[in-house]
Amino acid sequence: MLVHGSGLVQAAAPLDTVRLLLPEAEQRFVERNLSLVAQRYNVSAAEAQILQARLWDNPTVYLEQNTYNPQTGRVLDVTRSGNSIVQVQQLFALAGRRRAAANVARQNALVEQFTFEDLLRTLRYQLRTTFYDLHFQQRTLGLYDEEIRSLLRTVGQYQSQYDKGNVALKEVIRLKAFLFQLENERQSLRATMAAAQADLRVLLHDEGATVYRPVVNDAGLRGLSLAGYSAAQLADSAQAGRADLKARQAAVEQQTQNVRLQRALATPDLALGYAYDRAGNYIQNYNALTVGMAVPLFNRNQGNIRTAQALVQGSQAELGQQVLLARSQVAQAYELADQADRLYQRTDRDTEAFERLMTGIEQSYAKRNLTIVEFLDFYESYKTNVVQLNQLRAARVRAFEQLNFAVGRFLFRAE
Repeated sequence: MLVHGSGLVQAAAPLDTVRLLLPEAEQRFVERNLSLVAQRYNVSAAEAQILQARLWDNPTVYLEQNTYNPQTGRVLDVTRSGNSIVQVQQLFALAGRRRAAANVARQNALVEQFTFEDLLRTLRYQLRTTFYDLHFQQRTLGLYDEEIRSLLRTVGQYQSQYDKGNVALKEVIRLKAFLFQLENERQSLRATMAAAQADLRVLLHDEGATVYRPVVNDAGLRGLSLAGYSAAQLADSAQAGRADLKARQAAVEQQTQNVRLQRALATPDLALGYAYDRAGNYIQNYNALTVGMAVPLFNRNQGNIRTAQALVQGSQAELGQQVLLARSQVAQAYELADQADRLYQRTDRDTEAFERLMTGIEQSYAKRNLTIVEFLDFYESYKTNVVQLNQLRAARVRAFEQLNFAVGRFLFRAE
């Protein structure tokens, strides 16, 4: 469930902020995302076609009644002396046509099901990357808020000192210019976050203006590792389990079944029937059995059979291309994840020393032990270090998520 308020992320969160865990986001996404809902209906529609393909053809009933009997002078004469003809006919599919049609429909339903699973894979990847990106962006925003608050105090103090004639105007201008730079960078970051929030609301089918604050398991993120997995092993896993490849395989089988259906359609259907003629035949109350079948002299469904055979070959080529693409995507994603993780492991991620140093820097500058150039250089270095560290963390998590997406399974999870 979604939990309102503050706590794990920040001491005081806005009232309209919703803390959100990734498992909760995924559950809501699966239940409410409209793209998934629409594709589920496509699956249901395809499954209904299996039932339709199995149904028998309806019987045909033919009734003929003479409009005027000149012998009796009656209109629509239904007496024994009037003529009525009744015919009943039932069509029987030969050569397993209904079974072949049901097999084609069954494979089509599988294609739709795997298409649904592939859509779920794609949108879930988008959800998870948006979730983690937003988390690290919010951490970076916290840095900007902290620096701007601190710099506002410094600017206020130096403005007061300038008004008293104790400091030069150029120092106040340099401080205000740096403050303006930070505020511009923060505004740009907020615009990026607003777009991410909008994407998240669409994925979760949130029609309001909720501001989400992702809550992540930092220890789990730090523990992400490729240990125990090779690129070849993951590529084999992708080839066996990715939904888009399964959809292609089902499409190949669908076209194969369609060849069988087209061959079955080359065999004419058999029409069996019964005819009754009360007074219009050579005897009264004429009863007869009727048998009908088209003679396949010219049309033996040759064109459709060849078309179906060509479609089999085309779908096999598409499957081979998709397999090659999937293995290439896994290899690329594995390399990116390995590079990002190596860089992350080599990076000094301890910012406490920087934070302690910044406190001392502010005090030293207030005591005039530092020049404004040194002071602003420390500020810029601290900001750049934390921003780049958050970007590195986000890039690393995104690389693991991209590898999950390429494999088609969430093997690397932090939650």
